[in-house]
Amino acid sequence: MRGVTGRLMLLDTASLYFRAYFGVPDSVKAPDGTPVNAVRGLLDFIDRLVKDHRPDELVACMDADWRPQWRVDLIPSYKAHRVAEVRETGPDEEEVPDTLSPQVPIIEAVLDALGIARVGVAGYEADDVIGTFTGRAKGPVDIVTGDRDLYQLVDDARGVRVLYPLKGVGTLQLTDEAWLRGKYGVDGSGYADLALLRGDPSDGLPGVPGIGEKTAAKLLAEFGDLAGIVAAVDDRKAKLTPSQRLRLDEARPYLAVAPKVVKVADDVPLPDVDTTLPHAPRDGATLEALAQRWGLGGSLQRLLTTLGTPPA
Repeated sequence: MRGVTGRLMLLDTASLYFRAYFGVPDSVKAPDGTPVNAVRGLLDFIDRLVKDHRPDELVACMDADWRPQWRVDLIPSYKAHRVAEVRETGPDEEEVPDTLSPQVPIIEAVLDALGIARVGVAGYEADDVIGTFTGRAKGPVDIVTGDRDLYQLVDDARGVRVLYPLKGVGTLQLTDEAWLRGKYGVDGSGYADLALLRGDPSDGLPGVPGIGEKTAAKLLAEFGDLAGIVAAVDDRKAKLTPSQRLRLDEARPYLAVAPKVVKVADDVPLPDVDTTLPHAPRDGATLEALAQRWGLGGSLQRLLTTLGTPPA
C-alpha cells in the first residue's frame, strides 16, 4: 500500500455485486446470452459513487477467503450455513446463485483493465482488508458496504464513515458516530462488542442467549466494554440481574474467543498497490475486448466518462 493521504474509498466488493445481482434484472445479458447483471450493476454503482463522492483513491476489496479457517477454529458455526461444498484444500465453496459465480471473474478482469486497485489476501475476508487499509490511511475514509459489521470502524476523529446502500447506491446512509449512538447506543469502537453479545444468525454467531440488542447496549453503557461486562459477572455489587449474570457466566467460553472472530483484522499483509483513482484505463485494448465480449455498453462508458472528468 502506498501512502494514502487523500480521501480513500474502500469497496466491500462482494457486498456490492450481490446487491447489483439482485437489483438488476437477469435479462441483462452479454451477446452470447450470459447474464451480466452483476457486472453492469457494479459498474453503475462505482460510477455513481465516484461521481457523488469524488474519492482521491479507490480500492475494490475482495474476499480471498470468505470463511477463514482461523475464525472457524474459534467458532465452528461461523458462516457454516452458507457452505455449499467443503473442500480439503483451500476455502470452502460459498453458496452463491448459479448465474452470479461466472460473473465474478468478469468483474475482476474489468476492474483490472480499468486500473482500479483490487485487493484480496489469502486467509482473510474483504472486511479484514478494509480494516487494515482504514488503519493505515492518513486521510478520511469512506467504506461502502451493505455489511453492518463494518460499523465498528466508524471513527469521527479520523474521518472514517460507512456509506451503507439503502437503495442501490443513489441513496446511502452516511453512518457516523452520531448515527450509531442514536441507533445502537454505541460508538464505532463499541459496535463489535454489541454485535458479539447479541449474536448474528447471518454469520452463524450465537451471541449470549437472552442478551438482545437493547440489553447489550445497556450493559455496554453501564460497564464500558466487553471486558467490563465480564468483570461485572464476578462483582456481586455490579448491576446485573440474576439471569444476566448466569447467562454471561455460562457464555464465558464464547466471549473469550468471539472478539477475535467479530473484530476485523488490522494487520493483513497488504500488497504494494497504487490506490490512486484512475482517470484513464490501464489497459484500453483489453477493456475494449471485454466490453465487446460481454456487452458492457453504457455502464462502462458512463464510468469511463466519470473517471476522465476532473472534479469541479
